Amino acid sequence: MKNKLSFSLLALMFVMHTAAFAQDPNFYIFLCFGQSNMEGHTKFEPQDTTANKRFMVMEAVDCPNLGRKKGEWYPATPPLTRCNTGLTPADYFGRTLVATLPANVKVGVINVAVGGCKIELFEKGTYQFYVAAAPDWMTAALEPYDKNPYGRLVEMAKLAQKDGVIKGILMHQGESNTGDTTWPSKVKGVYDNLLKDLNLNPKKVPLLAGEMVSKEEGGKCASMNAIIAQLPQVIPNAHVISSEGCTALDDQLHFTAEGYRKLGRRYGAKMLSLLGYKNARPE
Repeated sequence: MKNKLSFSLLALMFVMHTAAFAQDPNFYIFLCFGQSNMEGHTKFEPQDTTANKRFMVMEAVDCPNLGRKKGEWYPATPPLTRCNTGLTPADYFGRTLVATLPANVKVGVINVAVGGCKIELFEKGTYQFYVAAAPDWMTAALEPYDKNPYGRLVEMAKLAQKDGVIKGILMHQGESNTGDTTWPSKVKGVYDNLLKDLNLNPKKVPLLAGEMVSKEEGGKCASMNAIIAQLPQVIPNAHVISSEGCTALDDQLHFTAEGYRKLGRRYGAKMLSLLGYKNARPE
């Protein structure tokens, strides 16, 4: 009788422990990666800094200046990438989602991005060669990720999977690969590796890829948009997010704060439609 009681007590403790750390199916997590436009090139403004307790960011690096530690969740106020980066599409992507999703659903983002990088930086098997040849200005951004951004994204994603469910992947990258017709297949390689390393179902985890600054806005890399348009041909669950009408800075490479807001809302509207909210529209 005593042994049965002890076993029952241990079983109850196990159930209680498991429940305390159970994955929340109503915590939707999204992985974000890319180069400077996903990193956040433009300064955020006061209107961008209000917090919503249902929108969280998992910090991918230690940021003492923000009071944030790597691998922990915080209210998703900018910067969402590293300690001194700016506004990104992820900011208004998350805000758009929580404005429409049921009140019991939370949204979390993990953003690992490096300005100026080619897609090759995220290639799991060969990134070391890219890092070895990276210029000094890029190395400064690589060091907080231990010079392995892909590895850091997966590391953080695995931690996040203990808390919630990965529902999608956001990418904004391509400026540094402009003209590279093999880019879609390279992106597929990164996407496939993420699915494999995180045990994700491709039918349930779409890839949302944003366009470069548009031709109408004078985008220096606008020709890349024709290549980005081919992405759904190699990744069935890939979706291209239009940059048309998203205002750009004078450098014709990066978006203004309002441009990021509009682009982020479009990412959000597309994701909402994929989640079954058919009437979702970007603001």
